[in-house]
Amino acid sequence: MFNDPFGVPRMVGGFFSLFYIVFFLILGLIVFVIIYNIKNWHKNNNSPRLTVEASVVTKRMSTSHHDHHHADNTVHTSYSNYYFATFQFDSGDRMELGVSGEQYGLLVEGDVGKLTFQGTRFLSFDRFR
Repeated sequence: MFNDPFGVPRMVGGFFSLFYIVFFLILGLIVFVIIYNIKNWHKNNNSPRLTVEASVVTKRMSTSHHDHHHADNTVHTSYSNYYFATFQFDSGDRMELGVSGEQYGLLVEGDVGKLTFQGTRFLSFDRFR
């Protein structure tokens, strides 16, 4: 095994190079996600609040699963549920918005009412009686 000019074997130096490349790729991804979410939050805050007549076309739920490994070799599993509803406007356009679990339970496919949203942020849905 040959040494580089600093006396570090090439194999070890290659490992550290790969480690730094992966580290900075992961760090870059984290920074990208943070900036993307801040931009989306800012865009929603600067969007007008709109209230339009809409109908609930469909609902869906997405579940993600997380395993948490502990030092004592136990594994704790947790689940996160994300709820979405697709609304259709009189023009035929559709928009899917994330909703709370409570709101998801109250919405029924085929409901017609007033949808209030701001950008991509769901605010409320008041069905017609």
